[in-house]
Amino acid sequence: MSKAYIEDQTFKGIDYSSINISITDYENCSFIHCIFSNTNLSNINFSECEFEGCDFSNAKIQNTAFRESNFKDCKLIGLNFEHCNPFLFSVNFTNCQLNFSSFYKRILKNTLFKNCILQEVDFTETDLTSSNFDACDLTRASFENTNLQKVDFRTSFNYSIDPELNKLKKAKFSRMEVIGLLNKYNIDIE
Repeated sequence: MSKAYIEDQTFKGIDYSSINISITDYENCSFIHCIFSNTNLSNINFSECEFEGCDFSNAKIQNTAFRESNFKDCKLIGLNFEHCNPFLFSVNFTNCQLNFSSFYKRILKNTLFKNCILQEVDFTETDLTSSNFDACDLTRASFENTNLQKVDFRTSFNYSIDPELNKLKKAKFSRMEVIGLLNKYNIDIE
């Protein structure tokens, strides 16, 4: 049995937490002010889709495909992106809340996180090469064995990154926030 295929559609204000969403391939679709919180989105493919003002908090995304998908003004709290389908996984986030989410071992090269709240997000063993964290709050975000080469952190804040446990070659930091690279030494800088 093959999956349904939907393309070039706009879905507005649908509460998927109270209705079942079918296992479907969505291509070039827009989801505006939709609620996906606590919804099972497993095995659904989203290709070149836009999500604006949507709530994905605690959604189940086992083998869900997000390919060239953009999230704007979305709430994505507690999502385990490491369970997503890794094939062509590509996402960007603008003005999103991603607290308590996990990107463990995910490849996120060239990903944009713009004006996002990323508190306690797990980036352990993630490849973030050439990504951009533009004006993001990274309070208690975890970076361990993470590839941060060429990542731009210049406008972000509240990060704590151990240079001995991560790849930082050519990463960019602001002078004011570079102290986040020295936290493990418990030193006072005035």
